[in-house]
Amino acid sequence: MRNQRRTLLAALALAPLLARAQQPRPGSEYTTLAVEQPVEAAGKIEVTEFFWYGCPTCYKFEPLLEAWVPKLPADAQFRRVPAVFSDRWARDAAVFYAFEALGLVERLHRPFFDAIHRDRLQPEKPEALGEWLERNKVDRKRFDDAIKSFGVQSKVRRAAQMSGAYKLDGVPTLAVHGRYTIQIEQGRSFEGMLQIAEHLIGVTRKTLAAKK
Repeated sequence: MRNQRRTLLAALALAPLLARAQQPRPGSEYTTLAVEQPVEAAGKIEVTEFFWYGCPTCYKFEPLLEAWVPKLPADAQFRRVPAVFSDRWARDAAVFYAFEALGLVERLHRPFFDAIHRDRLQPEKPEALGEWLERNKVDRKRFDDAIKSFGVQSKVRRAAQMSGAYKLDGVPTLAVHGRYTIQIEQGRSFEGMLQIAEHLIGVTRKTLAAKK
């Protein structure tokens, strides 16, 4: 009995050490930005996904992300930002922000991904994009007006600035409250990325509470 009790006490003493060892490590499993970036979610912990419609890995990540976002705690808010590294990426970013301007992100974000990766849509070809929009009951003139608008083009420029400020070198990348980033290589899997993001939401919650 004494031996069993000593074993139990030893296990209990070791548990906090094991828990700490299992926590994500800065540098290897996530990155702490040298310069904290501003966030838009007032009073919330902002979780951002940087993505590109042409990215196969982002496409594979999307179903897991869609299932995860509704489970975020009440004090966290999710947003998508299309990364911009080139003119091609900027064109796709403009499509996303045009969807947003027209209130169509929820309806068309995943189908547009599907069209590119499953149906081989080439969105850089205006006629192909236009035909896809028509099939999805989107008025082409309204879409063209939106994509050329000052508001959409300003958001594309802002997305390009953010891609640099967050030191992105690939997508998908998750960011937590303008302070931390997680890449697929750091998470080692999509599930790993989400688990690290959950840990960093908790870290951020404690940090914000301490500042009050």
